[in-house]
Amino acid sequence: MSDQEYAERRGGLTDVVRLVVRAVVHLFLGGFALVTIITVAGTLGPMLALDLYTPPVAAWWTVFTAVVVQGVPFLLLGALVSAAIGAFVPERVFTRLLPRSPALAVPVAGAAGVVLPGCECASVPVAGSLMRRGVVPAAALAFLLSAPAINPVVLVATSLAFPGQPLMVVARLVASLVTAVAMGWLWARFGRKEWLRLPGAPTAGAGAGASRAGSFMAGLQHDFLHAGGFLVVGSAAAATFTIAVPRSLLDVFTASAWASVLLLALLAVVLCVCSEADAFVAASLSGFGPIAQLTFMVVGPMVDLKLFALQAGTFGRTFAIRFSSATWVVAVASSALVGWWVL
Repeated sequence: MSDQEYAERRGGLTDVVRLVVRAVVHLFLGGFALVTIITVAGTLGPMLALDLYTPPVAAWWTVFTAVVVQGVPFLLLGALVSAAIGAFVPERVFTRLLPRSPALAVPVAGAAGVVLPGCECASVPVAGSLMRRGVVPAAALAFLLSAPAINPVVLVATSLAFPGQPLMVVARLVASLVTAVAMGWLWARFGRKEWLRLPGAPTAGAGAGASRAGSFMAGLQHDFLHAGGFLVVGSAAAATFTIAVPRSLLDVFTASAWASVLLLALLAVVLCVCSEADAFVAASLSGFGPIAQLTFMVVGPMVDLKLFALQAGTFGRTFAIRFSSATWVVAVASSALVGWWVL
């Protein structure tokens, strides 16, 4: 082995060690900062609310903190996956795995949603990274919708929330997958390029010769901080609506089966419950029928306020308005049809 080859191998090993150390340091510091922020906010927030003698403020703070704390871990998971895809996965991998035809790529990408155990906060940065790597938007959007709705964690949680009701798990899987694939096909047929602002690739700050480690860290920082801001905005909107609508108004709609379906479809949008926990919330709404409960679980992971904010920040407001509106209609229709057929 020549001295040059030895030096190159030694330099490569040094880069790997440096990457591992840097990743550990960043994760440690980030986790410590996150725990500190949550602890301080959770302690001072209720105290401030009590000092102001305003129970609605305390309730708002409780809901807001719960939504943010639910979303941040999965947002970090999505940012890690997104950064890893952008830095370490060659573009040819996706071109080989997915069919060239968007009509065939959409159902394959939708079914691939079972591999990511995360919520909607994680799916947005991952979908953006897939688009940057050359995946057609229709397939990436099908994955965006299916990943938080049909992954194993969600299905297991649904079975625990509805013990002795395996058909509820089947109905959720089928209705969610049908919605994701239908929206992917609709975008492939009717979507326009000017409606979708493709996310730009983050730079590592070291020019064209930046290493993969630098690209990974830059992508992680960009996706997590960028999407985190919109997560906070969406969580604040959800908390405001939750405390503004009286419970007595919701009880009025339970008398009608179809009115209850539409009500829970709207409630799923504003409550912003994480997909890993929404089954337990749906099960607690025992006054509503099974189709309405199914609609709540199908709509929530695909259309809610914080997800709308994340999509608007990543893909543009024009896209978020059109895509979220169409997804809500398709999700409600799929839930009603599948629920009537299965349940």
